[in-house]
Amino acid sequence: MEHLLLSNINFWLNILVSVICGAVIGIERQIRGKPAGIRTSILICLGTEIFTGIGMGVSGGTTDHGRVIAQIITGIGFLGAGVIMSKEGLVRGVTSAAVIWVLAAIGVVIGLGLRETALALTTVTVCVLMGVEYMESTFRRLRQGVHALYHDEKDTLDDNDT
Repeated sequence: MEHLLLSNINFWLNILVSVICGAVIGIERQIRGKPAGIRTSILICLGTEIFTGIGMGVSGGTTDHGRVIAQIITGIGFLGAGVIMSKEGLVRGVTSAAVIWVLAAIGVVIGLGLRETALALTTVTVCVLMGVEYMESTFRRLRQGVHALYHDEKDTLDDNDT
């Protein structure tokens, strides 16, 4: 429980790194107009860090830490499912749901005290999001099959550039 005390520098460093990691990923999402923006990203990262820290602190060595993390993942799954929508045969929000999942993982990593790893994972995440977007816009062929609209009546897939 010592590491949860307000006077503990590691507590505040974890909070700071959670806010930074969440903000960096959230800025990328918000610039693109995606469902999980800056606020949501910070809160997911911060919340999972806090739950991980509490789970590690109150256990006193008697709790299986993997179970704590598993419950966090389950809860985040519901959040991620909330951003996935289907409209007129088009499924949207899968990448945003995956980002929520990654934000939670980064928060857990911070809660475990691996701040440098969390910063590296944040960098990799933003590079993946921006890099794939760039490649898809540069090489139109990469968009085929991924961004498609399904028509029930014809059993066909059409390229959807919207």
